[in-house]
Amino acid sequence: MATQSLERLFSPFSLGDLSLPNRVVMAPLTRSRAAPGDVPTPLMAEYYGQRATAGLIITEASQVSAQGKGYPRTPGCYSPAQEAGWSEVTRTVHDKGGRMFLQLWHVGRLSHPDVQPDGGLPVAPSAIAAQGEIYTEAGLKTLVVPRALETDEIPGLIEAYRQAARNALKAGFDGVEVHGANGYLIDQFLRDGSNQRTDAYGGSVENRIRFLIEVVEAVVEVMGPKRVGVRLSPVFEVFSMKDSDPAATFGAAASALSRYGLAYLHVVELGEQPLDFAALKKAFGGPYIAAGGYDAAKAEAALASGRADLVAFGTHYIANPDLVERFRRGAPLATPNPETFFQGEEKGYTDYPVLA
Repeated sequence: MATQSLERLFSPFSLGDLSLPNRVVMAPLTRSRAAPGDVPTPLMAEYYGQRATAGLIITEASQVSAQGKGYPRTPGCYSPAQEAGWSEVTRTVHDKGGRMFLQLWHVGRLSHPDVQPDGGLPVAPSAIAAQGEIYTEAGLKTLVVPRALETDEIPGLIEAYRQAARNALKAGFDGVEVHGANGYLIDQFLRDGSNQRTDAYGGSVENRIRFLIEVVEAVVEVMGPKRVGVRLSPVFEVFSMKDSDPAATFGAAASALSRYGLAYLHVVELGEQPLDFAALKKAFGGPYIAAGGYDAAKAEAALASGRADLVAFGTHYIANPDLVERFRRGAPLATPNPETFFQGEEKGYTDYPVLA
């Protein structure tokens, strides 16, 4: 591919008060390399540092509390040791000229007593199990019926997000992304297939988006709106995620988020159901990051049409730490090894070569 055909992908972009050198975003990628205590490691600092030429790095999802954990060896952002580990990661990325947001995460029902404090049940908006299995240190296990959250528990959850944002700020992150996608807790509140509550957080679209909005408000108090993004996945249907009217639900969410002047809306566009993503972008009214199945040419076309302002790349970034340079040269992309996506320490993590 000729370099000049990717002019927009390589053009700078003002994201809030950050200046990005290009519009290539490293999407959040769970890699399961954290140390005991879910602490980020020097190996993770090396991994992210290798990818610092991205216009923006969004970290792997990081649980806001011990209850928010779903998988072994995912990093947290709620303890002093975790904050210190992330500080080394941000220092490495910044030293290499990069910019980095921390993705804030609570998995909700996509957990298991094996990884929950005191072996308790995972929590969710409603006591409805997701279909499927989850990986634990004892192997694959069937997802369980979660415990429905009591209304008076919800302020504590929002406070966990607020505190995680404080920790991210102290750890040196340039901002945070609220993970409202991919079947996790906020997504479970948004959709009527997983949220059958009868209180102020269930029923109408306005009620189902309430938890998302309250989390965003808490995080904005800490970071400021220009340092907060949100990720949504309107047509993602893995883990039996369903909504009777995704256009109405996510259109309302995007419109509500438009009031805050956020850094961006990051949308996973993968799914079987059709959706007008341009309408979602318009409803939000701010910078829009498109994600899901993009290559350089598709990204350039989305940017050229105005349908996206930045484009996130996930799997490509696993095997191509120098993805920006490969796009720039029109060089072939390396193929990642799926067997090392979630295990292997440096193997399949920091040992992918860069171009000569």
